[in-house]
Amino acid sequence: MDVEIVLFPMTQLAVIEHYGSPELEHESVNKLIKWRQENQLLDNKYRNYGIHYTNPKTTPPKQHHVDLGIAIDEPITTNIYGVINKTIPQLRCAKTRDIGSRYHNQAIIYLLKQWLPNSGEKLGDFPPIFHYVNVGPTIKLEQMITDVYLPLLDH
Repeated sequence: MDVEIVLFPMTQLAVIEHYGSPELEHESVNKLIKWRQENQLLDNKYRNYGIHYTNPKTTPPKQHHVDLGIAIDEPITTNIYGVINKTIPQLRCAKTRDIGSRYHNQAIIYLLKQWLPNSGEKLGDFPPIFHYVNVGPTIKLEQMITDVYLPLLDH
């Protein structure tokens, strides 16, 4: 996998916080989609993100936490879906791309287990960021594209 060091820009997000089983993430995603549709934020400029605080494969389901969100231009108001404002700060990151099922993301595994120990870099204090490049009901599992950003300490 190709890894590049990039500066992730500060990004405002509209987020739904998902706590609990990864198998129920689709319920949180559906709430975010409904909110997004009602607010007419369907353009591709509203990039889709996941901020992964825990590893769903090693974390007990009740302790699993991921923020699912979209990039926005302006803060949002209180709503019935529980979508809130959050910000990804500007971060120095290692970036690589995964193509295939988001349920078996190989990029994050590669970054953490192979690239990081051999890179001379140190892990930053922000969770990994997943940019879901293509989303929607017509995207097949093998066509899914996810850019993974692993925050690093500044030099």
